[in-house]
Amino acid sequence: MSKPAPTITAYLKTFCGWSEGVRAIMRKYDLQFEEKDIIKNPAFRWEMEQRSGQSLSPCVEIDGTMLPDISGDEVEAWLIENGYLEKSEEAADAPTNSACTDEQHEAMARGDFKLPGKIKFLG
Repeated sequence: MSKPAPTITAYLKTFCGWSEGVRAIMRKYDLQFEEKDIIKNPAFRWEMEQRSGQSLSPCVEIDGTMLPDISGDEVEAWLIENGYLEKSEEAADAPTNSACTDEQHEAMARGDFKLPGKIKFLG
């Protein structure tokens, strides 16, 4: 039997393979979470560094436990190991354990954001 839905705060970058992997796990299990974008809001980066004791992202806090510098795969494993979820064999809608590709970094530098997953930019 799973625990009640956890309180989750995710310190993520706007565009990042690792951050998108964490989002993909949240979508896969339909988990509600508060996203704190450390790029758009430098105060969130400071908060993340104070709470996690380090500067690498993503960091995900689940019911008061900080998981610093973590991948989507690691978040999923932690949630299962700690009784919050039962493992689902359903595939996530984006890679859950990878950095951005060189092409994605180049596109971001140009301001041309095309990432895996369900993010759509409307203009």
